Amino acid sequence: MKRVLLLVLMGALVGLVVGCGSSAPPVEQSGPVDAVDDMPDRSGPSEGDDGLTDEQRMVQYLESLGFETVYFDTDKWNIREDARDALKKNAAIMADNPDIFMTVEGHCDERNTVEYNLALGERRAQSVRDYLVRLGVNDSRMKTISYGEERPAAFGHDDDSWQKNRRAEFKASK
Repeated sequence: MKRVLLLVLMGALVGLVVGCGSSAPPVEQSGPVDAVDDMPDRSGPSEGDDGLTDEQRMVQYLESLGFETVYFDTDKWNIREDARDALKKNAAIMADNPDIFMTVEGHCDERNTVEYNLALGERRAQSVRDYLVRLGVNDSRMKTISYGEERPAAFGHDDDSWQKNRRAEFKASK
């Protein structure tokens, strides 16, 4: 009796599952389907008519904004008079582009120790950031980093090269 009841329940369950199929009419195809042609290309960033990827165009745009580098005196991090005009221009670029974020990079020349130059580069970047905040740039749109002497702009071992390396540079991003 238990077997019969079990078989009846199983049969009812199978009938229920089979009977609950889709009631939608079948879709007819008008010709062969090539699934590869219909799928979007997911192999990498898209390229435009200019042959550049979206990312490359964004980098070009950010570089075209024209952030100016500012320079420092030996072992100093105070904003020089000649740097103030450059920072005003940079602040104006930020004001005109509210969706842009900026990294202020502090750099040093090769003299002194690595530790000293990293600390000096950080003070330079922070000094620039503080000045931009006073000019109205929201501090949440900026971050600082120090590269010390690790990324020289000039590779010479003379006063002219050292002057070019004592700087703060600006890298914009969205």
